[in-house]
Amino acid sequence: MPVDNPLLARCCLAVFLLLSAPLHAQGSAEVLGWNDEPPVVMRWLDQGYAAEFRGDRAAAQERYCAAAREGSLEGQYRLGRLLWATGVPADHVVAATLLALAAQRGHEKARVLLAGEPSGDQLPDCLKPDVSPAEPAPEAVVPAEVVERYVAGLSPAQRRQARLVERLAPRFAVDPRLALAIVKAESNFDPFALSARNAQGLMQLIPETAERYGVRDAWNAEQNARGGLAHLRWLLQRFEGDIALVAAAYNAGEGAVKQYGGVPPFAETRAYVKRVLGFYRASHHVAPDTRAVAGRRP
Repeated sequence: MPVDNPLLARCCLAVFLLLSAPLHAQGSAEVLGWNDEPPVVMRWLDQGYAAEFRGDRAAAQERYCAAAREGSLEGQYRLGRLLWATGVPADHVVAATLLALAAQRGHEKARVLLAGEPSGDQLPDCLKPDVSPAEPAPEAVVPAEVVERYVAGLSPAQRRQARLVERLAPRFAVDPRLALAIVKAESNFDPFALSARNAQGLMQLIPETAERYGVRDAWNAEQNARGGLAHLRWLLQRFEGDIALVAAAYNAGEGAVKQYGGVPPFAETRAYVKRVLGFYRASHHVAPDTRAVAGRRP
């Protein structure tokens, strides 16, 4: 609630900033769950919270939206939460859209706040830029012999995981080369990788995705790979084999791709799509050739 007395407002803000500084120094980012944000995004989130505290809703919205435009999950949530509280029906629809996108990407507070309400279909104006399409990729998939040389050059531990993915991918009608590109971008073949957003294991499954595909132990490399490949297969069907859209959906969620009508303008997602396309090299999925994998040594 805004403070009407200007002097009292300044005093309250001073106390807030004084108290929040030690908390930040001791790890407030870890407590709040956004310790993986770039420094500039963390600063925008801090500034937005300070503006929200002093009742400057416009400034808070501007800072949270700046963070959301960079792909910040916390920025999406805070902007949605801010709009949710206005009581304006149009704001409520936008808030529901943002909260649903954040919840889909694993933000627990967004899921709780949305509490089963239908997601919206309207983004705020500040998140509606003219989005340029991803750079087109050549049509030729990376040659199998190039991939084989790449896998052979991995460490023994990484190579074990790469061979596992190569073996399983055709069973899910996924080109092993695409599966390798995704795993490389997600965990760099580390079955014990854990992100700040609680994405787990080889293919970085969030708990909701693991549950969706029946993965009981996300730290079991084969179970994790099977769950990730099943999700990848679903995305390939959903986006008709468009690699850029599939990669963007794997990173930011299929809801974000739908809402933006293409690759979202998140810096993280755009870099992720570029990495996947750089490895796979083709713009559309090619059905796996099981014979190319059958004779390979473990």
